[in-house]
Amino acid sequence: MIWFGNRNGGSLIGNEVNSINPADRGFTVGEGVFETVVVREGQPFALERHLARLVNSARILRLAEPDLTVIRAAVQSAVAANVKVIGDLGRLRITYTAGQLDQIPTLMVTCTAQAPWPDNTSAITVPWIRNERSSISGAKSTSYAENVVALAAARDAGAAEALFANSVGNLCEGTTSNVFLVLDGEVLTPTLSSGCLAGVTRELVIEWFNVKEVDLPFDALFDAQEIFLTSSTRGIHPVVRIDQRHLDIGTITAQLRAQFAALAAQNVNP
Repeated sequence: MIWFGNRNGGSLIGNEVNSINPADRGFTVGEGVFETVVVREGQPFALERHLARLVNSARILRLAEPDLTVIRAAVQSAVAANVKVIGDLGRLRITYTAGQLDQIPTLMVTCTAQAPWPDNTSAITVPWIRNERSSISGAKSTSYAENVVALAAARDAGAAEALFANSVGNLCEGTTSNVFLVLDGEVLTPTLSSGCLAGVTRELVIEWFNVKEVDLPFDALFDAQEIFLTSSTRGIHPVVRIDQRHLDIGTITAQLRAQFAALAAQNVNP
């Protein structure tokens, strides 16, 4: 079941939406924002942090302010309607678009099963860049074509993720993930000024483990002793191959992954 409507309200409908207006600007020009939230045992994790980022993304795109009361109710309805289908692990997606020109924004909430990620992952570097000076830098926008192309390149190379530099040659992020390096025993991640998305899991790792945000040259990927990715559905995900370089799952990454899982289990809305 899908919750579908607008910022003023809506309802649960079947699994296929057949009422999105073709003039909706989320469809015609990609003028929309979204959040992906992991659902464990019927509970969305860190929902309030996701909603805060949704509001910030909407402001960057100059969309009408989302009504969080409506969204929270939609989330509750969508999760309750699908909890038997998704089992212990699900993926909640909140999509908020501009609607028709000068009309009320469209809101859609879906909740589907999420397959567990494998124990480790691989990535490639790509020649395309993130523009840290973009007018929508920092927004989790539905304009996702750059990510789709880079991710397809990764899959063609037998990898699961693609990593971007920014316009000044610093490490930025993956297509759907933030990136962390262990250099000389210290855990580091790119600053938000690099153009990377302010990931919710990224934010929690920084807060819980006192990780440093620094500007890192792109080549630091090949000096790091350990690399891991983060996202809402991945948690902390060790990288064992970057391009042709192979790495072990290091002690620090393994410890942080275990500690993160334990802390997340203790508090559904940290």
